[in-house]
Amino acid sequence: MSTPNGFPQHPGACVTRRTDGGVVQDLHAKKAGKAAKKEAGGNGVLTFEDPPTVGTSLNETLKLLPDELKANMKIKSTTPRPPRKPRLERAASLDEKSWRRWRRFRTSQESLTDPNETSSSNCSLQEASLSPPVKGRASPCHQCCQQNSLHSSPATSEASPTGKSRGGTSDLGKRASEISSAFGGLLRGKAFAGGKPRLSQIMPARPLPPMEFNVASHTLRTANRIDSDCMDYRHYSQHKFGRVSSSLSDTRLHGNGMVYDNCSTDSMKSTFSLLTPIRSKDVRSRSYLEGSLLATGALLGAEELSRYFPDRNIGIFVATWNMQGQKELPVNLDDFLLPTDPDYAQDMYVIGVQEGCPDRREWEIRLQETLGPHYVMLYSAAHGVLYMSVFIRRDLIWFCSEVEYATVTTRIVSQIKTKGALGICFTFFGTSFLFITSHFTSGDSKVNERKLDYNKTIQALTLPKNVPDTNPYRSSCSDVTTRFDEVFWFGDFNFRLNKDRETVDSILNQNPETDVSKLLAYDQLTSEMSRGSIFKGFQEADINFRPSYKFDIGKDSYDTTSKQRTPSYTDRVVYRSRYRDDIHAVKYSSCPVIKTSDHRPVFALFRVKVRPGRDNIPLAAGQFDRELYLIGIKRRITRELQKRQEQKDQKSSSICSVS
Repeated sequence: MSTPNGFPQHPGACVTRRTDGGVVQDLHAKKAGKAAKKEAGGNGVLTFEDPPTVGTSLNETLKLLPDELKANMKIKSTTPRPPRKPRLERAASLDEKSWRRWRRFRTSQESLTDPNETSSSNCSLQEASLSPPVKGRASPCHQCCQQNSLHSSPATSEASPTGKSRGGTSDLGKRASEISSAFGGLLRGKAFAGGKPRLSQIMPARPLPPMEFNVASHTLRTANRIDSDCMDYRHYSQHKFGRVSSSLSDTRLHGNGMVYDNCSTDSMKSTFSLLTPIRSKDVRSRSYLEGSLLATGALLGAEELSRYFPDRNIGIFVATWNMQGQKELPVNLDDFLLPTDPDYAQDMYVIGVQEGCPDRREWEIRLQETLGPHYVMLYSAAHGVLYMSVFIRRDLIWFCSEVEYATVTTRIVSQIKTKGALGICFTFFGTSFLFITSHFTSGDSKVNERKLDYNKTIQALTLPKNVPDTNPYRSSCSDVTTRFDEVFWFGDFNFRLNKDRETVDSILNQNPETDVSKLLAYDQLTSEMSRGSIFKGFQEADINFRPSYKFDIGKDSYDTTSKQRTPSYTDRVVYRSRYRDDIHAVKYSSCPVIKTSDHRPVFALFRVKVRPGRDNIPLAAGQFDRELYLIGIKRRITRELQKRQEQKDQKSSSICSVS
């Protein structure tokens, strides 16, 4: 018998190939000639009679490989072929290299996704069957042999139409595949089942390091434009305050099937900025004329509420301050409106003033300047020298109803508007709010007069007017506070301590910090509320600050005049709700750094639960005081420029030159 090249066959001869670098002996064919013993059923399947033990080391296995092959496997006999004629091979082009890499990737995918293979869950690799090769398919081992061979080319990886490869490459590849499979079996110490070897699962030598929870790339994180100073805000706020305000609800994205993991959520956020993507069909079907609590596209519905407040809680800042009619305003209001604890701003700011300054507009500008461009003034009202201003985050003004207000005068002569009450109400989503600021009758012993002021206020405030009641079945026509879901009442209630000045001073000296429980035992308001004679259904947070009245202007000392007025908790903030546990008091304190009045400002921070609503209420439609907003921003910029100029002048003046 002769070869296709015309050379006679010689038993035991090794196949050699001549290249520019010399003669390279085919190791696979040589090993097959030494290890060939007999046919195993004529099907070319490798079998083991006595496989090696698992404990055999790798070095010993490598040394005994030829003998082990002879003793432990049966291989189909084959006759080596004489050397082929040497021929020059051209270098592979870049296109061919790319094609080879793509072909190897595609073939590995096909072998791993074999529908007849069921062992993929064991992390095992699949090997192509030893049947005759099919065009376009090749085993992974065959490809490895072709890659290592100097004759590898796109033509050698495809079978001829008659099933015979060119130059016997397919047969050599099959033998090499069998030898490689046998070698892998020896290393594993396991026999083959049905001619399909499976690699054992690789276990790491040491525990792998924990993977970062947020696996989003740096590019995606940068696209979100999160300030480095606020990177820990989400973790800190969730741990301490239980909510993070976000313009994009992750739950909504996951629920709609738009994303499937946190990485996809970050990608969606970076693609659509921080705004929720809106489909065109939703825009076409969206209607604000008729709303429902659960209707898709409702402006005040549950979907929109969850988008801005996933936990359905809103932060509210409520403050009261008797300014004593002083024309001079504090230089800085940051400590008053933006306390450092907690370390986040609120969603809504409501400030009530008694005996306000003569220039009410200047006061509102100062508030806008302090809160900055993130907030707009939703509404402002006045009753004589009683002022109230409502600021809200600018993204939330679209979810507010029309704002209504009413006033009550408690003095006998109604033209004198120094004592009375001012109420502002509106609906936010589906929750109605009422804010009342009052200035009750003064005097240490006039408790009954103050209770009369309270009763007149709840009966005479005619609210709401056009905005519908969210729960009319729980409302009373004789009490305005029952007609709203959440009520906050704050002001100078003028309730005093039933104790002489010396006793109060001694208690304050003994407990200079925050232990004021002994003082509260003499508080008139606490006593009357416990009896139910005033502020029925209202609550007050725990008081841990010193009395807010009466100070010497510009000093931290209490009244040193001849009157020697007793320090008292005249300025208070109380609240009530239709539903239990809807209002949670976070902080209740005073601002001792503002000393332009004989009263210290008192403020409280709340977390309030908000419910979805219907679109059948009159909306404010984003209305706010635009003129005030622009003036406040200009003031803020001017103040910053002046501050920088002062710092620059200070640096230049500190440099001395010697001539």
